[in-house]
Amino acid sequence: MRNRLIDQIREDGFAVIDDFLTPDEVQELLQVGQNLHKDAPKEERKVFSAKADSKSAQSREQYFLESADKVRYFFEEGAVGENGELLVDPAIALNKVGHALHTEHPAFEEVTFSNRVKEVCWQLGFRRPAVAQSMYIFKNPGIGGEVKSHQDATYLYTEPSTTIGFWIPLEDATLQNGCLHFIKGSHKSGVHRRWIRNPDKGADELLVYDRPAPLYPQSNFVAVPVKAGSCVLIHSQAVHRSDANKSDRSRHAYTFHVIETEDCEYSKENWLQPAEDHPFPVLYERK
Repeated sequence: MRNRLIDQIREDGFAVIDDFLTPDEVQELLQVGQNLHKDAPKEERKVFSAKADSKSAQSREQYFLESADKVRYFFEEGAVGENGELLVDPAIALNKVGHALHTEHPAFEEVTFSNRVKEVCWQLGFRRPAVAQSMYIFKNPGIGGEVKSHQDATYLYTEPSTTIGFWIPLEDATLQNGCLHFIKGSHKSGVHRRWIRNPDKGADELLVYDRPAPLYPQSNFVAVPVKAGSCVLIHSQAVHRSDANKSDRSRHAYTFHVIETEDCEYSKENWLQPAEDHPFPVLYERK
């Protein structure tokens, strides 16, 4: 397994592990996820935009910036009206919940710090891996938005580049409901742009891109449909995207990112910064 995983990530920029979770584990996480909307704040509904441009809430608000050690709730663009009222059923209104489910919710903590995750990190050569952030992504039927082509390193930049995403679908991810698409080998071309804390402290935008968006030919992408309970490992520089969910079936997924903390620098320009009293939790230390 080790050589296959390393070779595939090194060659393609991603790898799929089948049956990473048991059916019972999938059902437990799915049930928890389906109930997360009940805890969402009703007084101030924050909309998440996958475009992450200067007009989006996450570019302007501390609610997003200060979520490293908290559980925060983000709604779909089409789910909330001008006055904050819900336009759809609350059960399908959320885009995602993040970014500290791995420490603040027992069910997600159990999976994230499981021996399976530690074993994968060990095989990939991590010496002192830490979990930087986690998200529950809903991709609800009809309303689940497109995620534009991007690299995870744009948002979670380290030197050297070590970040690995663990993307675990809790329902089958298909062509119809918005499975991941990758450009194979795109991780070999460096980091194409970064989303950083705005050096202009007087600006409205707290976060800005340092370069224009690159253009990726759609013909370069390959679809990667996967079964519920599998795990897609994503190199931080692999270009990937997912289409809007136009189907009548949701595509719930749990995802988290692991970074190296030994001989590796996590950028202080990244949007996500650990709280002073809550450093990123370490999975293990290789002796």
